[in-house]
Amino acid sequence: MTTTTQSASSSGARHTTAKRSKAAKRENRTGWAFMAPFAILFAFVFILPIFWAIYSSFFRQVSEGGGAYGGGSLVNKFVGLQNFQYVTTSSAFWSGTGRVLLYTLIQVPLMIVSALALAMLLDSFIVKHVTTFRLGYFLPYAIPGVVAAIIWVYLYNGQISPLVKGLAALGINVDFFANNILLASMANITTWTFTGYNMLIFLAALQAIPHDLYEAARIDGANGFQIAMKIKLPNVRGAALLAMLLSIVGTIQLFNEPQIMQTADPGISKSYTPMMMALNTSQGTLTPGGDGPASAIAIVMALIAGVLATIYALVERKVNAE
Repeated sequence: MTTTTQSASSSGARHTTAKRSKAAKRENRTGWAFMAPFAILFAFVFILPIFWAIYSSFFRQVSEGGGAYGGGSLVNKFVGLQNFQYVTTSSAFWSGTGRVLLYTLIQVPLMIVSALALAMLLDSFIVKHVTTFRLGYFLPYAIPGVVAAIIWVYLYNGQISPLVKGLAALGINVDFFANNILLASMANITTWTFTGYNMLIFLAALQAIPHDLYEAARIDGANGFQIAMKIKLPNVRGAALLAMLLSIVGTIQLFNEPQIMQTADPGISKSYTPMMMALNTSQGTLTPGGDGPASAIAIVMALIAGVLATIYALVERKVNAE
């Protein structure tokens, strides 16, 4: 009797396990089915272009079949690492990279501090109608980057800009396209566009802090400033890391602002930033031209962005651990 009971129990357990296994497999298939459209689209618009860029970076367009008087046709020829040698030894590339790094040092801290200040202001009890202010701060991010750059180029143009004319009426003559403030003019556009986006990252982190901590701090006699410094700031470090990493990676790809401002300021060269250099190289307006050298520029800049992001993440982790 005991043996029979044990056999029945064992059979029932196996049957239950088999049912669970089938249910788990069915759930997995359902999950993959829902994820498949995104995975396919992600592969086509992100993964495949990366592999194609790496493949293209080993080729360069050369002329073949021409006689003594030129001619011939352009063909892609495997050149190994020559495109990367060209990039790493190009003074124009490193000058553009230096401008971008200087731009990053100025713009990113300014934007992150501004976004954090706005988020803490909205999270306080000072501001009413938070939704209206939150939407207003975020609205510039909803404007396409090219359109935002066009708007600010209009505001920077000394001949038609109401901003420049208004400052001139106050006795302040400003040339936003002057060489010494050109990067600051670009930084203003980026800061205006992306501060609201980063503010939402900080605001989400602030609203996730348990309110019990605030109540306990007030019972202990802490004022609003002490709560902000001792409770809020330490709890948004993760959000600050995310915002900084996204900002560093995005700023390294500086393109829209100088490309649009070039229409009003011909002094901005075709290699003013590495991304502008990559575009003009691919279009053949810089030598050597073609997709190969342009892909090499993009890959080197991606490596630089990755190194900078990694350095910041390690430094931030070390500082927080102390």
